[in-house]
Amino acid sequence: MDVSYEYDEDYVYNGTEFEIATEERIIQHPPTCLKEASCVCVVVISVVIFLLGFSGNALVIWISGFKMKKTVNTIWYLSLAISDFVFCTFLPFNIASTVMEEWIFGRFMCKSVPFVMFLNMFSSIFLLVVISVDRCVSVMCPVWAQNQRTVKKASFTVVTAWLLASAMSVPSTIFRDVSHSLNKTTCINNYPSGDNSHKSVALSRALVGFVIPFVIIILCYSIIIIKLQSSRMAKSKKPFKVMTALIATFFICWLPYHVFILLEMNHQLYDHTILTSGLKIGTSLAAANSFLNPVLYVFMGKDFKKSLRSTLVSRLKNAIAEDGQTVSRYLSRSSSVDARASTHI
Repeated sequence: MDVSYEYDEDYVYNGTEFEIATEERIIQHPPTCLKEASCVCVVVISVVIFLLGFSGNALVIWISGFKMKKTVNTIWYLSLAISDFVFCTFLPFNIASTVMEEWIFGRFMCKSVPFVMFLNMFSSIFLLVVISVDRCVSVMCPVWAQNQRTVKKASFTVVTAWLLASAMSVPSTIFRDVSHSLNKTTCINNYPSGDNSHKSVALSRALVGFVIPFVIIILCYSIIIIKLQSSRMAKSKKPFKVMTALIATFFICWLPYHVFILLEMNHQLYDHTILTSGLKIGTSLAAANSFLNPVLYVFMGKDFKKSLRSTLVSRLKNAIAEDGQTVSRYLSRSSSVDARASTHI
């Protein structure tokens, strides 16, 4: 929340809880996280997310980056894994801050950690949009896609998505700052009073990082479904299964966060406890998305029972490869069908 000096007090959200800000101080309480069941639960979940996300995404990066042939599909998944891996690397800072109820890592990290969080959010959703459009084009214009879908162009698209994500994450470095009070340092959102910076940032994040991308994704998949229903692959349930799961997971993980961030803009209208709990849960769910992606890579194959018998590395490699093979088979089938049809025109 904003640190406002026009009123006697205002609620300020420091990343883990609300504090009451006055003109001269921010009232602090002794750390009680480890004495509260809800806080302990959040910490435990965050530690599990860090361990699973760090190791899982490292494995995806190793397999898709060094053990598989470089294709358009491996580039998509490699970029998603890198985004989640970087996020998990910075997660211990938030865990320590939650436990200590204090920020001890300095002003630079106060700005950097939120930047990485939003970089992960925007890069993930932008990449999901790119992949959805790629799938849609592959179905609607298979011959063109077969000739134009190259590794070089995919790499350029990924770099562009990361640059846009970085630009959208810049407000975190501008408005995030440390506050010193009662021998404690906190990392808070320090929006200027008297302007609409806070609302502008929150609304732009919700629109650009959630609403608009999902409209595009839903549109793309609606076109894909309609096209598949009239094609020879209509009976196949395999195409796009991994991507559908990734998109659904992203939606479930990030929706609560955006909802409570928007509610927090008018915090005076809602119960303080509900907002605090909602933001904690929303942040935890958002973080969970970073370790769920590699889990989906492993267990979204044709036969779950077989995956239990195979090694984790080989299963991960097969899961990523199957998605690329599915698109390639569809492009080949569509090309041959179009070629036969052209002889009758």
